[in-house]
Amino acid sequence: MDPQLEADLARLPELLDGAREHALRFLSGLDDRPVVPPTPTQRHLAPPLPERGFGLKDALAAFTDRWEARLGAGPGPRYFGFVTGGATPAGLAGDWLTAAYDQNSNSALDPGGQDLERETVGWLRELFGLGADHHGTLVSGATMSNTVGLAIAREWLGERQGVCPAEDGVAALGSVLVLSGAPHSSVGKALSVLGLGRSALVEVATLPGREAVDPHALEAALRRADGPCVVVANAGTVNTVDFDDLRAVAALRDRYEFWLHVDAAFGAFAALSPAHSHLTRGLDLADSVCVDLHKWLNVPYDSAVQFTRRPDLQARVFRNSAAYLGPLAAAPDLVHLTPENSRRLRALPAWLTLAAYGRAGHREIVERCIAGARDLADQLDSDPAFRLLAPVRLNVVCFTLSHHPTPERLAAIRDSAASAAFFTPTVYEGTPALRAAFSNWRTTPADVRRAADALRAAARRTGP
Repeated sequence: MDPQLEADLARLPELLDGAREHALRFLSGLDDRPVVPPTPTQRHLAPPLPERGFGLKDALAAFTDRWEARLGAGPGPRYFGFVTGGATPAGLAGDWLTAAYDQNSNSALDPGGQDLERETVGWLRELFGLGADHHGTLVSGATMSNTVGLAIAREWLGERQGVCPAEDGVAALGSVLVLSGAPHSSVGKALSVLGLGRSALVEVATLPGREAVDPHALEAALRRADGPCVVVANAGTVNTVDFDDLRAVAALRDRYEFWLHVDAAFGAFAALSPAHSHLTRGLDLADSVCVDLHKWLNVPYDSAVQFTRRPDLQARVFRNSAAYLGPLAAAPDLVHLTPENSRRLRALPAWLTLAAYGRAGHREIVERCIAGARDLADQLDSDPAFRLLAPVRLNVVCFTLSHHPTPERLAAIRDSAASAAFFTPTVYEGTPALRAAFSNWRTTPADVRRAADALRAAARRTGP
């Protein structure tokens, strides 16, 4: 055994305690750490790979010295960029244990991890109000969840035509039509990966002043379609968290033949709030559903879940033929359900946080985030320097400057406020804007005030 490996093994309890203390120092300092550290003025020059390693203790010290200051407060309460959760105490512990257990639980030959994942997916199905005929697996994120859902849709289209794209290739399908009102960028990426092409995606008109699809425009597009197609509905758009009328969309299947995929990456969590659960009505009617977990469930990256009513088609796409994996059973092993043959025990952080805090605990996180978004919106709306571009429907505030909202001025404000809070740029109905997404379990009213103060100060510095 390499001498450094042997020495680290002999001191493993001590070294892990040191790593634990290091993590706790980082987490306890989130309030004072810049949410986004400034970019270094000098280009980083990488040293050569050492011939002889340092051992864990010295390697961690070298990392701390050279890299830790470059890491922002992403797990903290004022990281409002994208839609980024943190890691609850149970989620963090689950992720640490996942690394310690180091399971690759794709095969029934080693079934413990598979059974844990099935139980976790069952809890998630219940959390989001899906019926028992929805089957699910864990994947890396919303992009992969959308990709899996659309891969199953591709196979369904083949079934309608009497061909099998998984065996014969996408050319057997001919042209494919995918309709959506305000699709997330990952949908186009998924279509590219699946060989269907980004040009297969046709955007349908949305309701006036909304990002929700106009059901009448969708019906008109379906009427023009030449045969079966795919509809991607939204349960929570990125800019304004708008929701398509899922029941109205699903009802169109009585007259037109299409696969209904719902991108509910973070909007599905509206189901936890009695005041907002109506937004997700009809989610159970979907043929496939995407939900991200490292957003509002607050488990560490990377984690998401995909659901579908057609696990048979899913296995047809992703089945993996190898003698050492065993045959494809009626209830397929996880290795036959996603693109990954190797995957960590993603279920453990989700299982632990669901078990630790239950429905009520996660409902409280959701409702506190919604309240935080409305609080920030109220503060900005009362300031003449800012204006809201859309109502706060759930947990995202989409706003801009009242005067001269150029991308350059907004970037200056975002950069100026970045040490206190992080916002991402966007464009809404042609207007450059910023957006604040609330999904972190730590965020409190004090964090909202600090973020609003940082924006106001930044606006004053950039001038009228």
